[in-house]
Parts: sequence; structure tokens; C-alpha cells
Amino acid sequence: MASVTFDHVTKKFGDVVAVNDLNIHIEDKEFLVLVGPSGCGKSTALRCLAGLEDVTSGRILIGDQVVNDIPPKDRDIAMVFQSYALYPHMTVFDNMAFALKLRKVPKDEIKRRVQQAAELLGIQDLLNRRPRQLSGGQRQRVAVGRAIVREPKVFLFDEPLSNLDAKLRVETRANISKLHLQLQTTFIYVTHDQVEAMTMASRIAVINHGVLQQIDTPQNLYDKPNNLFVAGFIGSPAMNFFPAHIRRDNGKMYVDGKSFAVEIPSERHNIYGAYVDKPVILGIRPEDIYNPEFAPPGILAQPVEAVVDVTELMGNEIFVYLKTGEHNFIARVDPRSRYTINERAQVVFNMANMHIFDPTTELAVR
Repeated sequence: MASVTFDHVTKKFGDVVAVNDLNIHIEDKEFLVLVGPSGCGKSTALRCLAGLEDVTSGRILIGDQVVNDIPPKDRDIAMVFQSYALYPHMTVFDNMAFALKLRKVPKDEIKRRVQQAAELLGIQDLLNRRPRQLSGGQRQRVAVGRAIVREPKVFLFDEPLSNLDAKLRVETRANISKLHLQLQTTFIYVTHDQVEAMTMASRIAVINHGVLQQIDTPQNLYDKPNNLFVAGFIGSPAMNFFPAHIRRDNGKMYVDGKSFAVEIPSERHNIYGAYVDKPVILGIRPEDIYNPEFAPPGILAQPVEAVVDVTELMGNEIFVYLKTGEHNFIARVDPRSRYTINERAQVVFNMANMHIFDPTTELAVR
């Protein structure tokens, strides 16, 4: 078991900076997820850790050992790729055992490890099959099993669920979470899917354009995003943003979006005082916008009038796409709500959960 440290790691491909001064310390036995849009540098960071890419500058440590110049096979890591990369002519058993055979591990030990991993993953009845006889989910479990038998210090996952259908992705991510609890090993997992990140990670590192934006627990990222990018990336549907300005009126403070104005809670007046009569960006999540008929008691509700553009019934909730003035936004409302297209409707914002961002720096104002 081991911790992992990225110490001022930069990776360049010619003039392109894929990873820019990355600093992360991952604790022993932690489940860290690197998340961000395609091309943000998260997979490159993982490949640098695996030794598949050389770092341009900085250090990578596994435990207390700097591994920059250590070959991949000697880093004591195991990697699960997006493509299963199974040998088609080999059985499941032989695919899982291949790396151990190369290391000349005794046959009895190989058999024990493969059988143990297969039972852990529920594929013990598939050991004599070949990859073409397996479903996508079964192939993914074989790929994970091949990593498990190596008993590495660190497991690396590079978007391992991307090729699975939606139902299988949900099942497999739950199985990977259980696996982490059972193996008690450091897991580092790369994905562009923030739902995967939120449901699996003990901590999430959000990356954009090769730069670490924020690293924290899933709940803290959701509740207290550091900037506009994190706020918009974490959460599904994404947070709504409204260009606005802050004004005072008779001792009260409002966020004014031209087509609407909502009152700011009094306990936040000191925080936003420096932004009075200045432009800001108001952020509010779809789940903090309610149909007034079904708004829970005790919220700091502020009414906003809007026109209904589209509705999507999800069964347990309704996504309502609305427009007020030049602003388009989404609300997640109670399924008992009855909205019709082009209806002028009223919703309420829960201002207890509002966010304000500086439009110049894009940082959260706190």
C-alpha cells in the first residue's frame, strides 16, 4: 500500500502544456478521482504516474520513492484501460495470469490469485471462456481481475466504464467502490463523467486545461465550488448562471438580473458589500429552484417569473426549461407540478444556497 504525490508535475507535448504544475497528495488507501472535460490533461497525468509518459518537470512519488526514472513494470502499479486490451486467443484464466507468468510466479500461487480475484468479481465460472464469448461488462471485470492478481500498491483506472451501456455503468461503478473497500488499496480513477466522480470518490480533483481547479470531497465541491468552472462542471444538470449586479434598496440587498431581482439573505450582506453596484454572476442549482406549490418549508424563497420553454418528465421529478428576459435556466421540480409550454409561470429560488462569482476572476465570492 502506498500514497502517491504529484510534486509540481508539468507535461508538455512540444508547445502544448497538457499538465501544468500539478500538485496533489493522495493518501494511502484513498479513492481519488481525476475529473474534467476531454483533453483537460487527466489521462496524461495518470499515464505519467504509470510511467507511460515522461514528465517534463517535477516529481512523482509512490510512497517516499521518486519514480520518475523507474520503468513502468517496477513501479508496483496496475492499470485498467478504457479498452479492455484482452488477448483474444487466451482464456480468461490465461489473460488474468499472463503478467504473473512473465514474472515467473509459481503455478500454485498464480492459480490461488486468479481464483481469488475471479470469486471477488463473480467471474469464477468464466475462466475457461475466451474474450469473444463474454459481454462488455464481463470483459471489463476480467480486465479489473488482471490488475487485482498483481496485488499492486496502487490501482489506476483510465475511464474504464466508457464502453459500457448506462445500466451496466451504474452496476460496475458500484462494484468498483465495493472492490476498493475490500482491497484497501490506493485507487486513482480518471473520468469525464462527474456522476461517476461524485458517487465513487473519497476526494475529487477537478482539472481544466491541465490546471488543478479544486480538490475536495464530493460534497464540498458541490456545496462550495471555488470558481465558475467547478460550479458548472459538478452537478447534473449543471448550475444555472445569471449575469447580474448587486444593489441596495432600503437596507436590503438584491441580486438584479434586469428581468428579475431576488433578495440576498441579510447574513451575507457583509460578504457581498464590496460588490454593490458592480457586475456579478449569480449561480443557483436546478434543485434549488422550486414550484412554489411544493417548496419545502423553511427555505429562503424568492419568486421569479419565467416562461416555460420545455418540460421533461423524469418520473421522480420534472426538468423544466425556463426563460426570463435573456436568461435561460433549468429547474428540477416536484413531479406533481403541472407546467405547459409557453406558460408564464412562477418559480422560487432558495437563496440560502445561492452562489456569487466575480465575472473578472471567475472566483467564488465568500
